[in-house]
Amino acid sequence: MNKLILAVATATVMMASPVFAGDAAAGKAKVGMCAACHGAAGISAIPMYPNLAGQKEAYLAKQLKDFISGKRKDPVMSGMAAAIAPADIDNIAAYYASLK
Repeated sequence: MNKLILAVATATVMMASPVFAGDAAAGKAKVGMCAACHGAAGISAIPMYPNLAGQKEAYLAKQLKDFISGKRKDPVMSGMAAAIAPADIDNIAAYYASLK
């Protein structure tokens, strides 16, 4: 009976745990262009640009995808996001999410 309870508890925790698709190390290699506005470590020195460090990975990936699709509009970010390869979006999001 205890093994059954443990198995159910483990399965429940695993289903509730977020699954992150991105590779933070690969993302770190791709954020050079982001640093000018959002800071080298994701903390912006310029008040009009948001901090990215510590944001949720899924949120960051969605925002990039929305800029690329035109669902979210900003003349600077739309152009910057358009230069990001689709395969890099999750990695960039994972990198900034990993920062505190």
